[in-house]
Amino acid sequence: MTAIQPAPAPAGTAPDEPAVRVRGLVKRYGGRAVVDGVDLEVRRGEVLALLGPNGAGKTTTVEVLEGVRRRDAGEVAVLGRDPATGDRAWRDRIGVVGQTTGAGNALTVRETLDHYARYHATPVPTAELLADVGLSEAAGRRVDKLSGGQRRRLEVALGVQGHPELLFLDEPTTGMDPVARRAFWGLVEGLRDRGTTVLLTTHYLDEAAHLADRVGVITAGRLVEVAAPTELGGELRRVATVRWTEDGATREVGTPAPSALLRDLLAATPAGEVPGLTVTRPGLEDVYLRLVATPEGEPR
Repeated sequence: MTAIQPAPAPAGTAPDEPAVRVRGLVKRYGGRAVVDGVDLEVRRGEVLALLGPNGAGKTTTVEVLEGVRRRDAGEVAVLGRDPATGDRAWRDRIGVVGQTTGAGNALTVRETLDHYARYHATPVPTAELLADVGLSEAAGRRVDKLSGGQRRRLEVALGVQGHPELLFLDEPTTGMDPVARRAFWGLVEGLRDRGTTVLLTTHYLDEAAHLADRVGVITAGRLVEVAAPTELGGELRRVATVRWTEDGATREVGTPAPSALLRDLLAATPAGEVPGLTVTRPGLEDVYLRLVATPEGEPR
């Protein structure tokens, strides 16, 4: 990507002010809180991924931040403004890539971008945007003839067409094949490298691990933890599982100090080799499943 640059922050914006600040966010439907007291900050220039099971409150939270859904309680500031009262100038500073776009199927890719360019004060020129998202060769193709990966690239193009400072991506790679997903990741990395703040929701843990500077886990409407992907879970990650074979049976021990256990095992093994020995620590998936588990231990 070469042309897409985030719009400069308006004069008077503090450089260390978070792009998103949320305190005590609540959203109810029929008396039930689907978002229940969420506190969240998204730093400028970072990619933050929200993980959580279906119905956890991810999309509702993002829709409140985008200003398309009203909250019932809490304080929200997005690029220094309450999204509930955001004006045209504020909306021009954010980009949104939802799960569907509503782009006209009968239009070509170029016609679609030209049409939506009219809604932005300073849109990226269509030719540059096509090149940036890898759709130059498909510019004359009708939208309904695009592959899933190409369609998603078009949706990203629409989301970044106005040089947004902040980009919302709601499950952006759902339905993509592995090759298209990897190409899409490159688009997001290019945006981050150029200073765009990105908040994305995803069900793919490898996507969050690859793209995100920090990961937040939402379950039952509550944000249970926010941390770097390699640090999520804290104490859960410090316990290693040591497995080995002894007298024909598999033995397994969880310990925060595997080195000491390994020394004891080696000392007790005359041949110096412990059969079937493995040492593993919880990965992101293991930690995620623990964080979203009910007290009974079953995933929500």
